[in-house]
Amino acid sequence: MSSLDLVVLGDCNPDLVISGDDVTPDFGQAEKLVSRMSLMTGGSAAITAVAAARLGLSVALVAAVGDDAAGALMLSLLSAEGVDTSYVAVRTGLATGMTAVLSAGPDRAILTALGAMTSLSVGDMPAELLSRARHFHVSSYFLLEEAIGSWLGGLFAAARAAGVLTSLDTNFDPAGRWGDERLRAALGEVDLFLPNEAEALGIAGSTSVAAAGSLLAGQGRPVVIKLGARGALCWPANGAGGALVAVPAVEPADTTGAGDCFNAGLIAGLLDGLDLPHAVAVGCAAGAASTAGLGGTGAVVDRATAFGGAAAATFTPADPALR
Repeated sequence: MSSLDLVVLGDCNPDLVISGDDVTPDFGQAEKLVSRMSLMTGGSAAITAVAAARLGLSVALVAAVGDDAAGALMLSLLSAEGVDTSYVAVRTGLATGMTAVLSAGPDRAILTALGAMTSLSVGDMPAELLSRARHFHVSSYFLLEEAIGSWLGGLFAAARAAGVLTSLDTNFDPAGRWGDERLRAALGEVDLFLPNEAEALGIAGSTSVAAAGSLLAGQGRPVVIKLGARGALCWPANGAGGALVAVPAVEPADTTGAGDCFNAGLIAGLLDGLDLPHAVAVGCAAGAASTAGLGGTGAVVDRATAFGGAAAATFTPADPALR
């Protein structure tokens, strides 16, 4: 079978993006008008897969959907983008997960029903698929924690033994627990950890983003912390010498999925042979460009845009005052 640049494991669900200046619901059976609603590809893993395919990578997604209209929609949208969906499990009797995003430009609120996505099992990730990949990425750990937590560390170890580069983006923890020994086991095996600022602070138990990054990287793997419009902080595996990478700021239409598009850009840069800071620059450019449209896939970010935007990146040492 042919090789793949990237295999992504995680969530796959439609996003209903509700946008406007005032998207706060009024309860009491009141109807409120908003500027726009858009139904599109959602789920951090699915958005990363689509973004990576648009950057020219060959991509397969491992996820679970229900045997319903929402699942059929996701399979159709992903296939149209060139993502291999043959490893997306369709669960009879379960509903596809869904997310409603209330988007007010730079800020948003998110409501998610997990549905079939939490039915993932280690059997849904065949060894032959892992052996075909150059990079293996996992998204939305906390949404899938009870399904994948017990075996993800072992899967990362198997990937590394096969010479596959690995990365993890936990995304936000709705439970506010920020992980246990299962997450620590996965972090002990993964090659690259990609949280955003809030996630890094929660997992590290820190109030300083620079201290959190240094601590997490000092545990043995490079860490990149996404800071939104400010760029990203990256540290090598020894936790020393962190750098802030930034690209020119843009005025966002919607920031949904920007971190997932960042992940795709970073992975594309690494697979192109760039070092970590310059791959982070590609991620920053991809993430920034993605905010020009609604949802994680509303703006089509191609390879020229991401790699061209990275050429304008700045690289500065992490501010010691933030520690």
